[in-house]
Amino acid sequence: MPHPWLTALKVYTHPRVVGMLFLGFSAGLPLLLVLGTLSFWLSEAGIARATIGHLSWVGLAYGFKFLWSPLVDRLPLPLLTRTLGKRRAWLLLSQVCIALALLGMANTDPVLNLTHTVFFALAVAFASATQDIALDAYRIEAVETEKQGAMAATYQAGYRLAMITAGAGALWIAASVDPSEASYDFRPWQVAYTVMAALMAVGILTTLIIREPAHAAPLPRIAEQGFGAWLATSFVQPFVEFFARFKWQALTILALIAVYRISDVVMGVMSNPFYQEMGFTKDEVATVSKVYGVIMTIAGAAAGGLLVMRMGVMRTLFLGAVLSAATNLLFVWLAGRGHDVSALMVTVSADNLSAGIASSAFVAYLSSLVNQAYSATQYALFTSVMLLLPKFIAGFSGEFVDAWGWANFFTGTALIGVPVLVLVWLVGRQQPPG
Repeated sequence: MPHPWLTALKVYTHPRVVGMLFLGFSAGLPLLLVLGTLSFWLSEAGIARATIGHLSWVGLAYGFKFLWSPLVDRLPLPLLTRTLGKRRAWLLLSQVCIALALLGMANTDPVLNLTHTVFFALAVAFASATQDIALDAYRIEAVETEKQGAMAATYQAGYRLAMITAGAGALWIAASVDPSEASYDFRPWQVAYTVMAALMAVGILTTLIIREPAHAAPLPRIAEQGFGAWLATSFVQPFVEFFARFKWQALTILALIAVYRISDVVMGVMSNPFYQEMGFTKDEVATVSKVYGVIMTIAGAAAGGLLVMRMGVMRTLFLGAVLSAATNLLFVWLAGRGHDVSALMVTVSADNLSAGIASSAFVAYLSSLVNQAYSATQYALFTSVMLLLPKFIAGFSGEFVDAWGWANFFTGTALIGVPVLVLVWLVGRQQPPG
């Protein structure tokens, strides 16, 4: 008789589970290009730390996506929806828009026109958030509940691989064509962002190949319902249904969602400026992230998926929260050591491993909360709540570092993860609704 763990591993060969690897890559690619990698670029270009921190508010587009998620959930796109289906139509449109906006960033020098850079970064973030809405709905509808952990794991593996590509890969490309690390040059970044735009072809091709979910919720017709009824069904009912189903427990659940990733999000905005100020070159950061980051990311995402299947979602959520907060303290250690590549390897490896485990568990948890009749809208609400507070706080991270220094900043990002543990415990004690 096969070992239970070996039986569990077979879920990763399911075609839709495999497909999520490539769709996850498409979802993860834009994020760092408007946050982490962009902050390295801006730091090298001489933009002030406080300004870089404020520009991280571009990421709030992900936090407000619940505002237009009902349109993605319910509104058909001319020609595309009829040809591809409602999920794939929105996926394709958003992916093409991301590629075009990245090309816009590639052809704008922030030293000469920071406003144009911010405009294209906002366009990337908005299109990327729209892709997330459609992709989350597709993932939830594509397979049955017991495979959601594996879908989350392969999604996270692809997502984190894309983040390594958009982080380490972009830095490596920029470094390879940079004539001198000593002075700022726009052309290396132009080349790097052009390549990143071309890599959106991974998501575009995957969207054209995959099939629409067989049991997707039906698309209501505005003409049949009337515009007022359509608005109520699309914008109001998904939120009413969630609160009706969970009652007062909904508040505790939303509180947990709001802070679960706070340690990682707040810390992540300043990580690349930190590396740059510690004297690490683009090549060093790229090499460490590419080798150790990729290995630990894949290991963490796969481990998270298996742990969800074997231990359950809540126990894995708790473990992920502990690891996410604890590994931020390694950055305090790295700040004390300065330019030490070995210490950078240890820190990046641990950070990626913990993030992979936490993310897989969190995605599986959010998926379990969704009513498939409103999958895109409700999941967008959850991920918006997840990002709003952390992104808002992260906008002040540069000013905090200016005032208190790197060690206190990273210690603070670890400490704000402590309330997360209390909320996981509280939510875990609550009985699910009948």
